[in-house]
Amino acid sequence: MKRVALHTLGCKLNFAETSTIGRQFVQRGYQIVDIDAPADVCVINTCSVTERADRECRQIVRRALRHSPNAYVIVTGCYAQLQPEEIASIAGVDLVLGSKEKFDVFGFTNGFNKAHVTRIEVSPIAEVDNFGIASSVGSPDRTRAFLKVQDGCDFSCAFCTIPLARGGSRSLSVENTVSQAMEVIKEGYKEIVLTGVNVGDYGKKIGASLYNLLKELERINGLERIRISSIEPNLLTDELLDFWLGSTMICKHFHIPLQAGTDELLRSMRRRYQTDWYANRVQKIKASCPSAGIGVDVIVGFPGETDDHFKETYKLLVDLPVSYLHVFTYSERPNTPAASFENQVEPRVRFERSEQLRILSAKKRRQFYESAIGSTVNVLFESQVEGGWMTGLSDEYIRVNVPTLRNLTNEIAQVSIIQVDNDGCVGKLVNEQDLPLPTLQATQQQEALCML
Repeated sequence: MKRVALHTLGCKLNFAETSTIGRQFVQRGYQIVDIDAPADVCVINTCSVTERADRECRQIVRRALRHSPNAYVIVTGCYAQLQPEEIASIAGVDLVLGSKEKFDVFGFTNGFNKAHVTRIEVSPIAEVDNFGIASSVGSPDRTRAFLKVQDGCDFSCAFCTIPLARGGSRSLSVENTVSQAMEVIKEGYKEIVLTGVNVGDYGKKIGASLYNLLKELERINGLERIRISSIEPNLLTDELLDFWLGSTMICKHFHIPLQAGTDELLRSMRRRYQTDWYANRVQKIKASCPSAGIGVDVIVGFPGETDDHFKETYKLLVDLPVSYLHVFTYSERPNTPAASFENQVEPRVRFERSEQLRILSAKKRRQFYESAIGSTVNVLFESQVEGGWMTGLSDEYIRVNVPTLRNLTNEIAQVSIIQVDNDGCVGKLVNEQDLPLPTLQATQQQEALCML
């Protein structure tokens, strides 16, 4: 049997798209293997949000070829759309596919015969208007599926390459999204994670909205949980937020990008809200649902960020009842307005500020977990961990481990949180006889408690 190695860089949207490409190979008789395993074909789906993502792509190509020197190597995704010639210059790459071409792998491969010249199939971004239905159905995680509902972006943030790599905002119709969700449920998944570049912008050009979509998804028999991957604060309207908070199906887990904690920097970044609106959204969520998990994206070292700006951002994040931070160190991206801004921040200062926020994130996450002690949460169990443990995620996005003699994979069960341990929580199943807490091996425990 021929084998294909798949590797994803970047977001959950990329993961869903890679899974969809992988299913095309499976339908043609291929076995999916890890990037470090010998393979006949290697497909690398790239990100280009930061300079590090570009660098990782080059490293993954070389890593794949070390294990499979004769493999046919395909690189697609955002980096491929933005820098196809640069990717084509990497030794061993056979095919570069852009955003429009990524779902038609077999239309460009010519039997996966390696050639001396890399083939580039990348349409201008102005021509990218296809949607490309994608989900992570068929991935090893059989408990929750990522479902792509939106792609592209019409925003013009000064630091972002996404509109250049994916084109304008577009959405799958409500009808087709519901149909796709029903197929996911038929495969046995209990939770669907709605993904996209700008999920809150869903439906704008087709006379729909995220609010409309959620109401229809809640009608699906067998769907137990809906999770929204991320939403821009200016799109988190009172109508949508009230519906979200009042729903028994939509997870009380919010990932809301902030990017900067001062209005001056937000204007420079071309963001569409101010800090008081952001704080209002967070406070409204916590007033209605104190147990909600709230994640924050923040960029450190954006051009013009002074020490005072950083202190304002730090103080805002300290004061807000958020649960964790995703910290991005600013990197200049070609063809973005911010790359030519004056007052670029020294790399050393960017790194130091990033480290301060990562430490703050660890403290925030610990406080969030400790606040859950004594509460009862609903956990969707994902897998067994050696030594008599099950691990899963709560509605609020808390990693929870419980000792149990039963295999609860892909089941939702009530768990009482009893303690915090190694960046996660330990609990016991409600209405089950207490079991002694077995000791996990360090490496196993670290794997079980890692945050997705």
